[in-house]
Amino acid sequence: MKVLVTGGAGFIGTNLSNRLISRGDDVTVLDNLSRPLTDRNIAWLRDTHGSDSFRFVQADVRDYPALLEAARGADVIYHLAGQTTVTTSVSNPRNDFESNALGTFNALEAARAACEAGANPVFLYTSTNKVYGGMAGVAIETRNGRYAYRDYPDGIDESYPLDFHSPYGCSKGTGDQYVRDYARIYNLRTIVVRQSSIYGYRQFGMEDQGWIAWLSIAAVTGRPITIYGDGKQVRDVLFIDDLLDLYDAAARHANTATGQLYNVGGGTENTLSIWTETGPLLERLTGHPLPVTYAGWRPGDQRVYVSNISKARNELGWSPKIGVEEGVNRLFAWISNNKSLFE
Repeated sequence: MKVLVTGGAGFIGTNLSNRLISRGDDVTVLDNLSRPLTDRNIAWLRDTHGSDSFRFVQADVRDYPALLEAARGADVIYHLAGQTTVTTSVSNPRNDFESNALGTFNALEAARAACEAGANPVFLYTSTNKVYGGMAGVAIETRNGRYAYRDYPDGIDESYPLDFHSPYGCSKGTGDQYVRDYARIYNLRTIVVRQSSIYGYRQFGMEDQGWIAWLSIAAVTGRPITIYGDGKQVRDVLFIDDLLDLYDAAARHANTATGQLYNVGGGTENTLSIWTETGPLLERLTGHPLPVTYAGWRPGDQRVYVSNISKARNELGWSPKIGVEEGVNRLFAWISNNKSLFE
């Protein structure tokens, strides 16, 4: 398979590229290396597989000619590139819009050009649960020191109304809807994956994005921890290997998945509160208490977000295999064994 991975030097992109290269696919990794330490991910891929095992294109998704060339003849395009944090989108909304909305448009147009040239790529777009906004109208309860839905015991499915909140939500939501519509208007084989909290190896989490990794890194390295809100916020969390299995399933079932939207996370069986449960788990792993400070809520922060993953399960035959405790243990061990990367 000839595959293009945009954002292929990021956390998810590196893990995806590693899997694709390992099974012998012809992989092009496109990334602008703007995120800290992404250059180390490219070096790791080269060290692991050899310098000629994949093609690396250092380019921005705002550079349409670069995307056009990289997408030529592709069988699958995984569009992962973009600006990834709500806080950065608030401070620099233009960059956020250009990276996410315009970047996704450029990637779609590159895929359309590839089709016109005789290819027929599957195009998978990584969207976000932030397209549902703050979900202020959803009744929330407090149960056992964590927030919970009162009326959505199976989580939020794809029919929940869109409510873009924050520039990040708007830009990712714009891409989300463009990707879906290109299946209807241009017959592209596009798939939208609305992801929840993904975590795993080679995730250089930051305070405002990649919260499980960030808290784990802080626990290992002794960095100060600030919890925004009260720490009872709940997310369904998904380990990276399970996410990549979902990508494989979507590409394999492209005839079914084309034009579809999938909420993808750990589901109701794999949830974690941001600190009231994550804190004790990390304290068990470190063997000592972890002091924290608290700060105000962030814009658009959802007190609860749990994906209803039944559509992906029923249509793609996919479900998570790695539970929360096992996944956090794996991530913690990787950080501990690679502590020098974070110092």
